[in-house]
Amino acid sequence: MPAPALRPLSAGEILDVSFQLYRRHFGPLATVALVCSGFPVLLSLFIESAGGMFANPGLTLVYYLLLAALSAVATGATVFIVSESYLGRPLRAWDALSRATPLIWRLIVCSILLAILVAIGLVFVILPGVILACGLVLAFPTLVLEPGATPTGALARSWRLTRGSRLRMFGLMLTLLVLLYIPIVAIGAVASLVLPVSGLTRPGTGTTVALAAIAIVGVVQLLVYPLFYCVLTVAYYDLRVRKEGFDLEVLASILRPA
Repeated sequence: MPAPALRPLSAGEILDVSFQLYRRHFGPLATVALVCSGFPVLLSLFIESAGGMFANPGLTLVYYLLLAALSAVATGATVFIVSESYLGRPLRAWDALSRATPLIWRLIVCSILLAILVAIGLVFVILPGVILACGLVLAFPTLVLEPGATPTGALARSWRLTRGSRLRMFGLMLTLLVLLYIPIVAIGAVASLVLPVSGLTRPGTGTTVALAAIAIVGVVQLLVYPLFYCVLTVAYYDLRVRKEGFDLEVLASILRPA
């Protein structure tokens, strides 16, 4: 197997490589997203058609638990696919899912801890929350790719790894926000404006619009989710190359006699 072309990348190159990986492996990435996000989207559509979340508290609880569990699996599987591809070892969707499933609880705990830390930072001043988010966001690829990593250890590792590069991480996250998540917010805003009018003028139309909006947002999320973790995984390897000579480590492992 040829050595992967690992080298320090600029922010623009990280985005470019991430988009290339996303296009090249869209099949397995989309499969993971569909398997892990498809059922929660369908369940949310059913809940909405049955009167909404407040009318179905039991189903709503099931929805959120299922969403948390499957989102964790999707995160791990996506990172595995992108990582293996970046290192020259393509991975099938089902293999990635099987490797990610044992990490489900660690990924959920890591997500909760990250959300709490960022929220605390945002409560005091917005800037500390943003800095924390940019410094800790690589905890997910760290937790997935480094053997034996714990949620707290992954957060601490991400904080050390991003030291001196948090402004660049902020630029990457801001670019992704503009390119990917603003369309989702726009769809939700349009639905919130149309829904009350439709519900007043034509009975039953409001529910139809709400269901259509949920379906559209779900489809967009299916496409957005993998690309976000493509960028995080490439950024993780970029910092390891810059700070730890990871490119030399990989080259040595390839050239080492069996």
